[in-house]
Amino acid sequence: MPHITIKSFDTSSLEKGQYGSTQFLFKANDLTSKDEILGVKVEGESFLLHVKKSANDYLLKYDKVTRPLKVNLLKQAIGDISTALNLEVLHSNITIHTTKAPLANEYEKHIEDFINIDFPFESVAIEVGFGSGKHLLYQAQKNPDRLFIGIEIHTPSAAQVLKQIEILKLKNIWVVNYDARLLLEMMPSNSCHQIFVHFPVPWDKKPNRRVISSSFLEESMRVLEVKGRLELRTDSDKYFWYALETFLGNGVAKTLVEVRKNEALAITSKYEARWIRQEKDIYDVYVTSQENSKERVWDFDFLFKNVSYKKEFLDKITLKPMLFDGFFIHFERLYKINENAILIKLAFGSFDRPEHKYIWIDESEAYYFNSNPVKTVTNYKTHLKIMEYLNV
Repeated sequence: MPHITIKSFDTSSLEKGQYGSTQFLFKANDLTSKDEILGVKVEGESFLLHVKKSANDYLLKYDKVTRPLKVNLLKQAIGDISTALNLEVLHSNITIHTTKAPLANEYEKHIEDFINIDFPFESVAIEVGFGSGKHLLYQAQKNPDRLFIGIEIHTPSAAQVLKQIEILKLKNIWVVNYDARLLLEMMPSNSCHQIFVHFPVPWDKKPNRRVISSSFLEESMRVLEVKGRLELRTDSDKYFWYALETFLGNGVAKTLVEVRKNEALAITSKYEARWIRQEKDIYDVYVTSQENSKERVWDFDFLFKNVSYKKEFLDKITLKPMLFDGFFIHFERLYKINENAILIKLAFGSFDRPEHKYIWIDESEAYYFNSNPVKTVTNYKTHLKIMEYLNV
């Protein structure tokens, strides 16, 4: 991902204002190291950059939590700051490739877009973790009247599919660069015809990171229409048996499950083709929704009421994780913007689907920088606890 290595420089020369196409918003000091963080805005998108300091040089790089999907925005911001301050660049990988196919921006969706969403198609399907996008693109071409929502946490894969959408002139794919488990909670009940989960990462050593879980099954059945289907395809024996246990477990009151082995599909990825040549078994597990689900009512927000900066924050905030019933809060880093403002980096929410955010707090207000958390009940409960903790 974009970064440059530069000779050390006096960061106090950064002043709020315009640097080429980049608006510089603020600078904040990490209270646990010599590093700094920069708030910038390019083409209407706000995000953060990191200044990682060593004895002789600095690394100016992107921030994972707030990074935009369009990589060129990151490159633009880093390049604009470097050029405006005439920094001595020792190494760079921020060349902007204008000759490459443009991203189909209208088909890139953010998590916030799914609040009270309307789908302008006859039916909707979701693919979780589409990778190269070969199956997603094939399904969209085959079913032009159905909207396909591709969810991919790997940013380069999401960007590549957006380019393919532009090249193929497709109108029925939305790409979401986010955690599918959280996005699923945003979907309306009974709104989806299919949910594809093809070859998810097995996570044998960290099963808590698996996409398939009892809560994912519950959300899938809520989102699917009657006779809609969750379709898992895997080459992992362990994942197959784990999924069966999840779909047929003691906590599942009613379910309809179908299993197939070594079923040939119309479209095959290069990895699947390799496994087939190696005569590796491939399993399909289909779970069908059997009843309508109640609609959810999201009558809450993520505003910080009666929270403003006080000097007691710096003494009160602990960097150790705090565990509660069903959720956690972990204040990871504190950044001091000035005498009356701080930025807090934190992870929070459910243990298997955590959020990672920044909170801006100054004398007059507090808010989540860049974007609000996903609108789930667990996140709201956590937000109330965060607000209670910060209301010193």
